Amino acid sequence: MKTSGVDLGSMRRIALQGCGLRTGGAVRAVPAARRQGGQVVLNAVELETRPPPSTSETETFDFKGYMKEQAALVETALDSAVPLARPETIHESMRYSLLAGGKRVRPVLCLAACELVGGSLENAMPTACALEMLHTMSLIHDDLPSMDNDDLRRGKPTNHKMFGEDMAILAGDALLTFAFEHVACATKGVAADRVLKVITNLGKAVGTRGLVAGQVVDLESEGKVVDLDVLEYIHEHKTAALLEAAVVCGATLGGASDEEIEKLRKYSRNIGLAFQVIDDILDVTQTSEHLGKTAAKDLASDKTTYPKLLGLEKSREVAQHLIDEAVAQLASFNSTRVAPLVGLAHYIGSRTN
Repeated sequence: MKTSGVDLGSMRRIALQGCGLRTGGAVRAVPAARRQGGQVVLNAVELETRPPPSTSETETFDFKGYMKEQAALVETALDSAVPLARPETIHESMRYSLLAGGKRVRPVLCLAACELVGGSLENAMPTACALEMLHTMSLIHDDLPSMDNDDLRRGKPTNHKMFGEDMAILAGDALLTFAFEHVACATKGVAADRVLKVITNLGKAVGTRGLVAGQVVDLESEGKVVDLDVLEYIHEHKTAALLEAAVVCGATLGGASDEEIEKLRKYSRNIGLAFQVIDDILDVTQTSEHLGKTAAKDLASDKTTYPKLLGLEKSREVAQHLIDEAVAQLASFNSTRVAPLVGLAHYIGSRTN
């Protein structure tokens, strides 16, 4: 399977070297986990840690400070965008998950991409908020008993545990629909054709060509032995599609050229897939308390993951290759303006929760 912007052939060669795996047909899982005392645990040899990727390119850029500042701006905008209103219960449910914290990676990517090509925070903030609304919707629905059936999200009880399944479904629906309304009504200083492109990209990212497609194949793959092609399809659609939309929409709002958007699209597809590879690794190497969600959930539900197919070390190599490929797409941009996107790529590769 070839995906524009991600050299999956090279990625597979790195990932599969020495694993004895094939990319055609079913792939046997590497025995990276075992059960002990009723819990899924990794073999001791797989728990060896590796230093985070080098961040020498961004040593002079205060990435932590940047993330803190941007996340605070997003938080304020989200609070204002979804105030308490009648009926209060549904708005409390929406706000409960929307304002529960989190890294705000998607909105920050949108803001950074807009500023990179000469746009302003004001141009991109409504779309940044919409991205977080869509992401939160996906988390609320993903946690439902009929889906992943989880009780913990961002260190707090999941939405359906607090408000009931019926209200959780409606809260997700409300965030999904309001996201598009917010982009259309709140975006200022941007040409109508660019706003329309943003709305189109967001719709594609969460529909049957994006997040929904990935979720469907993920559900259908539970308890089955699937190959690397299927796993990549799931993650490219379930996770990477919305991250790609964040970058592309930000660049579109900022007035980027087609050439600039294509480079940023390739960047975002790489970091999007890397994000999920790292997520798979963290699921089996970190505690629930550290992650803020149930650890080892994928292994317990017999889901196919990168560590299950490739082992931890090869999975880390895949993630690092993807991060390197992403950063390479940014070489032609202004080094000062592009620093946040470089920093975000390295952050995704080295995050621990």
